Amino acid sequence: MKITVIIVSYNVKYYLEQCLISLKKALHGIDSEVFVVDNHSRDGSMAYLRKRFNSCLLYTSPSP
Repeated sequence: MKITVIIVSYNVKYYLEQCLISLKKALHGIDSEVFVVDNHSRDGSMAYLRKRFNSCLLYTSPSP
């Protein structure tokens, strides 16, 4: 059984980073996957997270 975590974010780079750090620790040794769906943030969070959390699957919503 695999645990899937889905996080929806919008302009919360710092909090999202802290969340993913905690998840990484909590899911250590557990078959899991983490999806982050960004709601078109303008704080650079997706570019920042792509560099730091390459094991997460990152999705950005299309521009309105």
